Amino acid sequence: MLIIDDTGFLKNGTVSAGVQRQYSGAAGRTENCQIGVFAAYASRYGRALVDRELYLPKSWIGDRDRCEAAKIPDDRDFVTKGDLAKAMIQRALASPLPIAWVTAYSAYGQEWRMRRMLEEADVGYVLAVPKSQPVPALGQIDLVIAQAPDEAWKRHSCGDGAKGPRVYDWAAAKLPAIHGFDGDQPTLDRWVLAGRSLARPEEIAYYLAYAPAGTEVAELARIAGSRWAIEECFQAAKNECGLDQYEVRRYPGWYRHITLAMLAHAFLAAMSATATTARGGRRNGSGDLVPLTVAEVRRLLAVRRPPPTHRRKPDHALSWSWWRRRHQATARRCHYRRRHGGGHELPAPDATAAE
Repeated sequence: MLIIDDTGFLKNGTVSAGVQRQYSGAAGRTENCQIGVFAAYASRYGRALVDRELYLPKSWIGDRDRCEAAKIPDDRDFVTKGDLAKAMIQRALASPLPIAWVTAYSAYGQEWRMRRMLEEADVGYVLAVPKSQPVPALGQIDLVIAQAPDEAWKRHSCGDGAKGPRVYDWAAAKLPAIHGFDGDQPTLDRWVLAGRSLARPEEIAYYLAYAPAGTEVAELARIAGSRWAIEECFQAAKNECGLDQYEVRRYPGWYRHITLAMLAHAFLAAMSATATTARGGRRNGSGDLVPLTVAEVRRLLAVRRPPPTHRRKPDHALSWSWWRRRHQATARRCHYRRRHGGGHELPAPDATAAE
């Protein structure tokens, strides 16, 4: 699965490539920042960032002297965030990575050119869209979903979170095929999809989906929830690998630093996935351990190569890691059981919920 989103890098000055006052999703408000558009790759084994592009606003592209000072190439024109995402998706599809699904937040899901590109490549997608998103021949997507009868809403989990399964009410409707584009016997169907909060029913998230024939709504819900994996990648890469801890101002320096931080995060994520797979994936029982996280792997690697004055023994650090993860698993299991009521045993959370 390929996941698209952007994140902001807060800055104080005005000379860093691409910096200006603009909305940052990471800060949740307009800040003086750089914006990077990223692609993350996720599977049942783990997730990592795999591609990146620096967004350059029009105010930068229109000032060639400023671009020259920041070493921005002369042939770099203004490119929207949606087109940057489209270019990364094309590179990912051309790579050896097996990609069955693409998902993204609404800023990218509303890009019809990106959806058409994925449809032409026969790649499934579940893309968040704003409530004003038009649906051909039906009107706005929120008005379409508002017509769904009560029995159309079914309760499904869209993945595990820190507080247990993320459960929402979901409604979906299959859209008619597009004659002249889909052919006589299309193998993939278009859907409108909505997820409604249980605690606040007025909060509804909307999606457009393109899925193989016979796909269940529960599967579409799971794909929709998987887009949060890129947020976990941002958090881990910033906290553990210094993704946002830089003072480089020039365009080439930004790409060098971000690429090295992504590589470090991918290395830690691969080690975590390897350790989890070696243990046989999920394990239940009182002696269960939560899977190794990127942060835990980094701590263990740091202890394996301590400075000469470091008194902490590697064996002690490993034993402490096992003790901590075993108690985390017990606490998580009890929390899940208490949160969801009843005495039934819930499955131990997998690596996607470890952070």
